Amino acid sequence: MTSRLRTFSVGFLGICLVLGGCRKQPALSGLTPVTLQTDWYPQPEHGGFYDAQIRGYYKDEGLDVTILPGGPYVNTAQQVSSGTVQFAMGSSDNTLESVGNGVPLVAVAATMQHDPQAVMVHQDSPVHSFQDLDGHAVAVRLGAATWFEFLVKRYQLKNVREIPATYSVANFLQDPGYIQQIFVTSEPFFARQAGVPVRTMLISQAGYDPYRVFITSRSFLQQHPEIVAKFVRASLRGWRDYLVHPDDINAAIAKLNPAMSVPQMKFSYEALRDQHFITGDAANGADLGRFDPARWTSMYQQLLDLKVIQKPFDPTVAYTMQFMPAGN
Repeated sequence: MTSRLRTFSVGFLGICLVLGGCRKQPALSGLTPVTLQTDWYPQPEHGGFYDAQIRGYYKDEGLDVTILPGGPYVNTAQQVSSGTVQFAMGSSDNTLESVGNGVPLVAVAATMQHDPQAVMVHQDSPVHSFQDLDGHAVAVRLGAATWFEFLVKRYQLKNVREIPATYSVANFLQDPGYIQQIFVTSEPFFARQAGVPVRTMLISQAGYDPYRVFITSRSFLQQHPEIVAKFVRASLRGWRDYLVHPDDINAAIAKLNPAMSVPQMKFSYEALRDQHFITGDAANGADLGRFDPARWTSMYQQLLDLKVIQKPFDPTVAYTMQFMPAGN
């Protein structure tokens, strides 16, 4: 998420060395070792997991958790399905697609109630709605943009072109007509830092609204439900804490990923908090970690309609409600 579309000064190997997470570490005495594979380099969008690790919430549950940083070439679903890691970050649409392709993944809780994925345009762009994308090119991460297929079909876009997104906002800054896929927790910061005013349109506003989730394999869930319960409980405790007390966790994340600046982390954190991506719309935060089966069914039907899922299946196999926190 954060800085997905910009160049990093810190490589994956460097972060691995700092984290000590790219090789198996000896388990702490008496604790059960498990590994979480994130979807990108350390950033505020992972804050709750680092909070649980740093504040000892995982240890309180008897777990010794290693957090592996992701990156552009890390396939989190593959890491989990192969048993290389026990948990990974993902999304409900990608989880459903994987299950449809015969990969037995299970989402165990929501990291974000709503996806911060969006389309970014210049402030003076003639594009003010998704319908207005017709006749324009959109920079998209090719091969990973089911949401774009959804927009094309829903708004009957006959003359919109996909172009490959780069890991940079450089093209956007140079071209007033440039339109690109972004995360509202990230790229707008770099554009505004460069003095370029922008507007964004959240994909969820079009009706394509996946959860951000963390997943495990069906076999691990069946064999170790108590470990999954502990991991979910500690992780959600970490997220609840991070949203209130982020500063020391952000400082720790910055050490793991020195490419992150303090203003950038502040921007990302405030976007996550103020736009309720983590907690959802419930004022008391009661939706933290939760799933609504109706949303999973809706997402499944959208993917089926797009023929992303070729063969129908019961969407309830792609997630579990057994670890949802008690209602407030």
